[in-house]
Amino acid sequence: MKKLALSDEILMQVEKPARYIGNEVNSVIKDKAKIAVRFAMCFPDVYEIGMSHLGIQILYSMLNDWKDVWCERVYSPWVDLDRIMREKSIPLFGLESQEPVRDMDFLGITIQYEMCYTNILQILELSQIPLLAKDRGEDMPIVIGGGPCAYNPEPIADFFDLFYIGEGETQYRPLLDWYLENKRLGGNREDFLHGAAKIPGIYVPKFYEELYHEDGTILGRRKLYEDIPDVILKEIATDVTDTPYPMKPVVPFIKVTQDRVTLEIQRGCIRGCRFCQAGQLYRPVRERDVDKLKEYAVEMLRNTGHEEISLSSLSSSDYSKLDELLDFLLADCGRKHTNISLPSLRIDAFSLDVMGKVQDVKKSSLTFAPEAGSQRLRNVINKGLTEEDILKGATLAFEGGWTRVKLYFMLGLPTETEEDILGIGELSNKIAAAFFEAVPKDKRVNGKVQIVTSTSFFIPKPFTPFQWAPMCTAEEFLDKAHLTRQGIMSQLNQRSIKYNWHEADVSVLEGVLARGDRRVAGVIKRAYEKGCIFDAWSEYFHNELWMESFQECNVDIGFYTTRARADDEIFPWDFLDCGVKKEFLLREWKKAQEETVSPNCQKQCQGCGANRFGVGICYADRA
Repeated sequence: MKKLALSDEILMQVEKPARYIGNEVNSVIKDKAKIAVRFAMCFPDVYEIGMSHLGIQILYSMLNDWKDVWCERVYSPWVDLDRIMREKSIPLFGLESQEPVRDMDFLGITIQYEMCYTNILQILELSQIPLLAKDRGEDMPIVIGGGPCAYNPEPIADFFDLFYIGEGETQYRPLLDWYLENKRLGGNREDFLHGAAKIPGIYVPKFYEELYHEDGTILGRRKLYEDIPDVILKEIATDVTDTPYPMKPVVPFIKVTQDRVTLEIQRGCIRGCRFCQAGQLYRPVRERDVDKLKEYAVEMLRNTGHEEISLSSLSSSDYSKLDELLDFLLADCGRKHTNISLPSLRIDAFSLDVMGKVQDVKKSSLTFAPEAGSQRLRNVINKGLTEEDILKGATLAFEGGWTRVKLYFMLGLPTETEEDILGIGELSNKIAAAFFEAVPKDKRVNGKVQIVTSTSFFIPKPFTPFQWAPMCTAEEFLDKAHLTRQGIMSQLNQRSIKYNWHEADVSVLEGVLARGDRRVAGVIKRAYEKGCIFDAWSEYFHNELWMESFQECNVDIGFYTTRARADDEIFPWDFLDCGVKKEFLLREWKKAQEETVSPNCQKQCQGCGANRFGVGICYADRA
């Protein structure tokens, strides 16, 4: 039994000590004498959230399948242990070996959301690694960033040695091979980074310099080496069926956010919602072979003992073999009393039939995402959903036995009017009325329906048609939320409708971090030094400390949020190529302002540029 990094005395003082002891079912232990590269894979949030992330599981499994590599897991220590580790100078450690992260060759950090940026600095400081990449010596791990936020790495570029842009299955082996080759040749850290910058999909921030106009907008970029690329194209797995997949995912000792087997059925989305970053980043759509998925499901359930399986994708209804896969899972999982979870379904008869199959005994709540309260605004955002679709889907759901519906909307979308906002309450009321019309009085369980209407605030994201859009202030967001609430309270069925809304201050900060440039790094560092961590957790978010940090660093929030962008403005992320052309995104931005709908990828190609990869929907259309 390995020695734990934390003593029994410390473990007894912290909440959920099982977060820190490792040794879970299917965790990988290797002989250090037989490996050449040690890799710490980090999710910069609490264990329960990080353990639920499929991307980490995939990379953990892939890296550990290589005999010369040992990949370990690292998560953010919760606030109780964070305090103790600082007081006692205990270095952050990998769960598998219980040894310090600073002694490993690589620290890879997946960056899934902007509000974890101060947690990245927590990870570095607790690991006793200098926060700024320029201050790290030869004995420090190479710090790699990846994930969706790496598509605008500039606000956190100062903290990373390199970023991996795109899907991790393709270039990690070449990167680690170059690391070993550089070590064999006697090269130093600079030599390794220079060589890494020439590997497809790898971005080394220190070799590029941002240049600015007098008004603060970006003039261009300067390279330190001529032999590194001007533009970095994302990496994608062209055949997702044959990519590595975790047949033996690590099974935690404690309950985590998603305590189930996750089966990724496809990547990408055909829908083209103009606010959705994932829908652009993961183009083109690539499906996993249904027979391979059946094998995966059986083996993963056997290897974990989980009692639920979740089918993961951006739009599960669009997977062409969903019926066949579900029929198999229902037959196989039904015998074993395994539940099936189906997120990301659309509101249509097919999806409700699917939901009816998997929830034939207990009807849990259904989730619809109209996103906007009026048809006009749904056309603006290219949601591809009419009020008729929504009400018809709701009616079918009520007739099928569901009595609880969750509705998700956004406030502050481009071109939004008061009428659009009040439409949220009107649509919620119509859905409640559909229940009373569809279900006879004597068949109503508990007598009524429950509609839970939630609004988040619109945040423009890179590589979307709305990357040019101005964002609202916190005060404007709150005014819109109050108007939404008034609109709901004025409805006939208001007692059947519950309303929730997101925090406005957090949304504004996320907007700055999403579209920021390198000048924002100083603000992040200052906020962290003031005590900001776990900003995604409302009880630990301190807006006043962030506002002080912006002021002390002389960074204008409005420059990144409320300012209108010119069509030809150079964005901080323009040196990256996500496969979708900027010209296409600008076309879609113009169409949004004209309230024009674009058909989805299966109906008609819109010329986004993703066909260059020659796979998925694009390949099928071209053949």
